[in-house]
Amino acid sequence: MASALQGLLLGLSLIVAIGAQNIWVLSQSMAGANRWAIALGCIGCDAALMVLGVYGASTVQAALPLLLPLMTMAGVAMLLYLAWQAARRAYLGAASLQLASVSRAPWQQTLATALAISLLNPHVYLDTVVLLGSIGAVQPSPPLFALGASVASCLWFGALTGFAPRLKLLLSSPQRWRLFDSCIALILCGIAMQLALHAQSL
Repeated sequence: MASALQGLLLGLSLIVAIGAQNIWVLSQSMAGANRWAIALGCIGCDAALMVLGVYGASTVQAALPLLLPLMTMAGVAMLLYLAWQAARRAYLGAASLQLASVSRAPWQQTLATALAISLLNPHVYLDTVVLLGSIGAVQPSPPLFALGASVASCLWFGALTGFAPRLKLLLSSPQRWRLFDSCIALILCGIAMQLALHAQSL
């Protein structure tokens, strides 16, 4: 279960951040615009890319055993960079969530937009396929790691879409985002240290 827990924590650390996707999801959900179509589209994309990354990295390890340690150290560097960004946002108070008014659209159009925002964002591939994939491949149980990361996506997007009206006050507070970013920075640093120690044994 350690692999599942690490996948859950790392998945949440990467997913739960202010960005175009989360702002769009929350804005649409608070307007009541086909919330479950949005959730299913985002969760489906994340889960598919996470599984692809974990098992793709395992295939690469079998074919090129020297590549995985390099990918792992690159993952450590990326985790530390993301932790630095979160810590910087927390220190400067640069994070806030501005919600624009939106209009409702047919669920098919909303689902297509959710898929486009998820799949056309280059960061999603770095987070899911490259970072989560390389870390998941060296876990004691890669399937449980992928499951934990997928559960993180379910929890986050389920919360955004299901509880959007109640989340409005919480996510609109810069002070709460500073506290949240501080926690994210600590989690990412802890995972980076564990991954660096593991990389030495590869």
